[in-house]
Amino acid sequence: MLNVGSIKEGFVLDHIKAGKSMEIYHYLGLDKLDCQVAIIKNAKSNKMGRKDIIKIECPIDVINLEVLGYIDHNITVNIIHDSTIVDKKQLTLPKSIKNVLKCVNPRCITSIEQELDQIFVLTDEKKQIYRCRYCEEKYNKM
Repeated sequence: MLNVGSIKEGFVLDHIKAGKSMEIYHYLGLDKLDCQVAIIKNAKSNKMGRKDIIKIECPIDVINLEVLGYIDHNITVNIIHDSTIVDKKQLTLPKSIKNVLKCVNPRCITSIEQELDQIFVLTDEKKQIYRCRYCEEKYNKM
C-alpha cells in the first residue's frame, strides 16, 4: 500500500482522469512554485477504475481554478487548512480563459501585439469549444 503523508495547508486535486496529472502540473506552473507537490498516477478508484491525484502544499491563492475547469471540470478540489478538508469545490467550464492558451492564427493581433492578453471565450459549452476573443480562431484541445 502506498502512503503519501497529509498536507497542512493547500489542495488535493482528486478524480483526475488517469494520465492527466502531468498536463495539470504543467498548466498550473507547479514546476515554477516553491511548494511540495505529490503526484499519484493510476490510483485505484471504485468510481473511475483508475485516477490520478495531486497533493499541493501551498497558500490557497496560488492555484488558478479556471485552468483546472478548462482541463477537466470533473476534478474535485479539496481545500486543506490545518490538515483538515475545509471545503470541496466542484469545477465548471470557465466562460473565458486568460493567458493559458495561445492563439495560433498568424494574422491574429496577439501575434503582433505580444503584450496583449491571450483571451479565449467559451463559444459552445456542449462541445467545449473555445475561440480567440480577437480573431475567433478555434482552439483545438489536444
